[in-house]
This record gives sequence, C-alpha cells and structure tokens, in this order.
Amino acid sequence: MLSLPNLLTLSRIFAVPILVFLLWPGTKPMSVQPMPLDYAFAFVLYCLMGITDYFDGYLARAQGAVSKLGVFLDPIADKIMIAAVILMLVFTRDVEGWHVIAALIILLREMIVSGLREFLAGLQISVPVSKLAKWKTTFQLVSLGGIILAGALPDWILLKQLALLLLWIAAVLTMITGWDYLRVGIKHMD
Repeated sequence: MLSLPNLLTLSRIFAVPILVFLLWPGTKPMSVQPMPLDYAFAFVLYCLMGITDYFDGYLARAQGAVSKLGVFLDPIADKIMIAAVILMLVFTRDVEGWHVIAALIILLREMIVSGLREFLAGLQISVPVSKLAKWKTTFQLVSLGGIILAGALPDWILLKQLALLLLWIAAVLTMITGWDYLRVGIKHMD
C-alpha cells in the first residue's frame, strides 16, 4: 500500500501547506506579497512537487505497482496543489484583474470534473484522461510556476506576462476538456 510511488504522491499533499506558507505575504507592515526569496523557495518546492508528480506515475507503471490508493490520491494531490497555488496567487495579487477569471475557470472546472468523475464512478463508468487534458495540466503547471518564478524575479516583467498568457491558454484548454467530460457524463444522466 505505501509503495514508493504512493509515498511520492503523499509527499506532494504534505508539501502543499509548506508551499502556502512560502507564498504567504511577508511580515512587513502593509505587505501584500511574499519577499522574492520566499517566491524563490516556493518555486523550488513547486518544481520538486512537479517532479514527484511525474515520477510517482512513472515508477508505478515501471514497477507494476499501480495501486488503487495511487489512482485515488494522484489526481487529488494535483488538484490540491493547483487550487492552493491559484488561491495564494490571487490572494497576493500576483494574479489580479481579468486574470482572476482564468484562474476561476480552472478552479471551477476541477470541481465540476471531480464531481462528474465521482458520479460516473458510482455508475461504474470510467472516463479516461485525454491527451488534451494532459496538455491542459501542463499549461496550468507551467503558467503557475512561471507566476511564482516572476515573484522571485520582479524585474523580469516579460516573464510574468508570458506566464499570465499561459494561464489563459490553460483556461481555454480547461473549458474545452471540461466540456468533453461533461458531454460524456450527460449521456449517463436521466
């Protein structure tokens, strides 16, 4: 049950509060953003979490150790990490204005698809992850990582703009893949 892939997945879940702590605003009066060094540490942790996401799946398949626990925990770990980072980046105003809509689209889709998967699981219907959904996840992870890195490098304005553009691309892909899942789910509803 507690194989190396499952331990890697659990490590991502347990790292989320540390990531949130690093992204929490500084202690200076009127500070609404963490210090650049906090962003740098958060970026390193975020990258480590992404690496463990890759390796837990790779190791589980390579070792023939795919488990029900891993299948259950892996998407939850991803959603917890994405949701926590989005909430913190909106809170610190690294994502603000119209960009909050892109972040909200991503959060809402994750909730809807999770509920839909749970509903379909009750009917014993599996919905495989599409290739486009994997691209969506990649754009989400890269865009959020870029926004965190931009906090560590505040003079690199172009980096933040690029990361926010990628966030919108992720939001568009999120809507497309969300609709794909919803279409499949609607076929099984009364």
